[in-house]
Amino acid sequence: MADLAEKQMDNPTFRSDTVLSDVHLHCPSKRHLMVRLNAVGQPVFLSYFKLLWSTEDLASGKHVREITTGREHQCRSGDEMCDKDRSNIKKEGELNSEGIEALLDEDGDLEVVRRPRSASDLQAEDLLRDIVCPVILMKGKEDAFEDEVQECTCSDVKIEHTMATPLEDVGKQVWRAAFLLADYILFKRDTFRSCSVLELGGGTGITSIIMGTVAKRVYCTDVGEDLLAMCEQNVALNKHLMKSGGGEIQVKELDWLKDEFCTDPEAPYSWSEEEIGDLLDHCSVIMAADVFYDDDLTDALFRTLYRITHNLKNSCTIYLALEKRLNFTLRHMDVTCEAYSHFRNTLNDLENLQDGKMKYTVEPIKLDFCQFLVYERIEQL
Repeated sequence: MADLAEKQMDNPTFRSDTVLSDVHLHCPSKRHLMVRLNAVGQPVFLSYFKLLWSTEDLASGKHVREITTGREHQCRSGDEMCDKDRSNIKKEGELNSEGIEALLDEDGDLEVVRRPRSASDLQAEDLLRDIVCPVILMKGKEDAFEDEVQECTCSDVKIEHTMATPLEDVGKQVWRAAFLLADYILFKRDTFRSCSVLELGGGTGITSIIMGTVAKRVYCTDVGEDLLAMCEQNVALNKHLMKSGGGEIQVKELDWLKDEFCTDPEAPYSWSEEEIGDLLDHCSVIMAADVFYDDDLTDALFRTLYRITHNLKNSCTIYLALEKRLNFTLRHMDVTCEAYSHFRNTLNDLENLQDGKMKYTVEPIKLDFCQFLVYERIEQL
């Protein structure tokens, strides 16, 4: 398996339908650990996503200030400046007072101050080949990655995921809209406390895991045994996050192209009659993140939302998060976002629906709430 994995990573192949994850690129210098190959031969990586609010803070209700991503150093104590920032500003002031001439040599060339070489840099020269990401290709337990495990803390979210898949397997990757929805859950944690929640298209399960820190029960659903097994593994990897809230996460199959829940006891991740009854009797929140990329699946999702909400015992709030992905299309000869346009049109149809049974009201949420996970919150979210 290790030889096969190495061969795949040394000679990657990209087809016309290959989709690359946009999250792992945020930390290109971070080592990504390939822990295994899944059932269809795709490399599965283990990544640590930093939660900027510890589980102790979640339990005590403390607040943190909004952060700005893209900086290597963050101040976390209100608006006070860190010592490192103070020293940097002092150095910049000294440079401005002396003028740029101080950095020029006798010929007028700019002399660039180099970072002092460390012992690790000198040792790296003795390596037979350059270090590239990913650098570890092996199958084993977490204790095989001693350095990374030591760095992991109770504030880290551990997620197994892929980095490149065909379009039909994009649920195995991690997407920014899932982090955005997770941020909102942490910001409005009192709203979701002790709720019963259904996630549609849960993928790797990161949003359900964050919801599990505050909600009573979360049904994380998707399709595909391989994907659901990965999701279940991620839930097990992050049980430490849910200890304070006592939330329970159930990984289940829910196919939007079918009108009924899968209740076959022989099928993995099927529903029992008791679980379906619990969902319909107690669910008050439905959520979905970055699932609007195919028009047919968008239509199927809204049909599923309509069917489920009409069978719920109580009123329900649905939270949808997505990223507007702009693409140049030959049909329009322009940069467009057809998937987003179709989503908006379908959402308007749902809001204007008059069937005499239920009324849907749509409200946008301003994205001025705090950021609690380290990712790039771009304006297209």
